[in-house]
Amino acid sequence: MADFQPTLVGETIIVRPLRADDWPLMFAAASDPLIWELHPDRERYTEPVFRSYFESGVASGMAFAFVERATGAIVGSSRYHDHDAIRKEVEIGWTFLTRNHWGGRTNSEVKRLMIDHAFTFVGTVIFWVGETNWRSQRAMEKIGGVRRPGYRVRERGGTPHRHVIFEIRKP
Repeated sequence: MADFQPTLVGETIIVRPLRADDWPLMFAAASDPLIWELHPDRERYTEPVFRSYFESGVASGMAFAFVERATGAIVGSSRYHDHDAIRKEVEIGWTFLTRNHWGGRTNSEVKRLMIDHAFTFVGTVIFWVGETNWRSQRAMEKIGGVRRPGYRVRERGGTPHRHVIFEIRKP
């Protein structure tokens, strides 16, 4: 059986299970509107919208907090989603990082930790990225993601949003 919420330790980041008591520090990390400006859910920096995101992560049993090893600060979050045991595929998504961790090594470090762990139970990891979220699309290319043809639609708050899908296959 797959362990969807291990603690993963990297050189600068700890990826650990998201807990209900992470709420105040996680919301503080996520309350910067610029984090969400290219995201399909641009209002996620607000308390009611972020609370829904946060609570669904805790309830999923597949979500993580990113903790900076040097300071103990929460600097982001992500989760596994939609594990398909038949296709041997899982999604990594719902990811955000505080702006002071953009453009550096944090994204590649947390993704590498999560991807390497996912490869213990699947052969392919996929990422849904908003069709106009160029920042995240470039980040996916930087870590070796290959874009699948076409678009997929996912509803957020009752509104359909188009996404592109990137995949990384187990070597």
